Amino acid sequence: MNKAYYLLLGLFLACTYKLAAQPAVSDFKSSQVYLYDAEKRTADGKYRFEIFAPKAKDVNLFAHWIEDNDFGKRLFKMTADRSGENWAVELDSLQSDLLHYSFLVDGVSVLDMKNPRVIRDGNGLFSYIIPGGGMGDYYKAQKVPHGTLLQTWYPSKTEHGTRRMNIYLPPGYENSKQKYPVLYLLHGMTGDEGAWVELGRLPFIMDKLIADGKAKPMIVVMPNGHLPNDAAPGYNPKTYAINVPGKDIGSGLMENSFPEIIQYIDGHFRTKKDRANRAIAGLSMGGSHTLFISANYPKTFDYIGLFSAAFKMGKMADLPVYTDFDQHLLTQKKNGYKLYWMGMGKRDFLYQVGVDYRKKLDSIQMPYTYHESEGGHSWSNWRKYMLEFVPLLFKEK
Repeated sequence: MNKAYYLLLGLFLACTYKLAAQPAVSDFKSSQVYLYDAEKRTADGKYRFEIFAPKAKDVNLFAHWIEDNDFGKRLFKMTADRSGENWAVELDSLQSDLLHYSFLVDGVSVLDMKNPRVIRDGNGLFSYIIPGGGMGDYYKAQKVPHGTLLQTWYPSKTEHGTRRMNIYLPPGYENSKQKYPVLYLLHGMTGDEGAWVELGRLPFIMDKLIADGKAKPMIVVMPNGHLPNDAAPGYNPKTYAINVPGKDIGSGLMENSFPEIIQYIDGHFRTKKDRANRAIAGLSMGGSHTLFISANYPKTFDYIGLFSAAFKMGKMADLPVYTDFDQHLLTQKKNGYKLYWMGMGKRDFLYQVGVDYRKKLDSIQMPYTYHESEGGHSWSNWRKYMLEFVPLLFKEK
């Protein structure tokens, strides 16, 4: 064998040894912060959160799942052990839900680097756990048939380009020839096409509801409701900067462009193309989009869901989609529908908006179903609303 061969072999063995000698990522200890497992149950059933922070003076668990304007009520002070390096706090039983959290180490927010469960809420990242034994069982993977989650781009004449959306296909879609009803699901002001997938846990919810026979198999379409943003952060070809939501709210762009989303879905998937097999729902800003879209296209949807819906967001453009809304609402009532469902938390900052909107519907004797829950403007409520709303869809007469 020639010298080149032995040289290459030596380099290979040297590199292999060097790589093998490297400790696993989980073995590294930062001189500043090193985080242990997020969820540790103690013998008496408590949840124990731990962090290794040898140079810290003040460490707290920041429980983002607690809805309270008092910042202090969302913090749980952690105590150091004798070494002064390991900090911990134990909490009593937690509600069965998706609970996201972080650590505050001397005032600096830190993810739990030993917890692989990380979620994005708007432009922030958080660690999370999902205690079971209740609602949380719908928000994590179960041993049931799974649907397919697609990320695809559709052409938009409104934005002169392509836009990204997430699509849930029910279990068995690829191996069947049947057609399916469609739910169009819209996010809130700080969200994007990934919000209902990550925070809303849509794929897990649908898999479980369908497997339990509580919901009909359906396609769920989750578009990006901010027209200036083609896609979520990191996927937007216009910019890799974080999204700055809200600039297009009240512009009418989402409402006026919505037919091109329906046209794409009906043209590329096996859908039932009549109003009896179409539903639309949204939260907050997406609820505002939902009520205006369903009223402006009154022969398109038989099922409408408003979750903590805003009636108006910011200064509305002088467009027929808004200025002629009362007449569109009367037309929607006249044409009829099967379900107009509204959910609102008792402590939601949009609570009075919901009261006023229901008064408007009452004044024209427009039928609706109203569900009032505890809590406020939160994903905890919106996930629960999905569990209430979805089983009502596409029922036979």
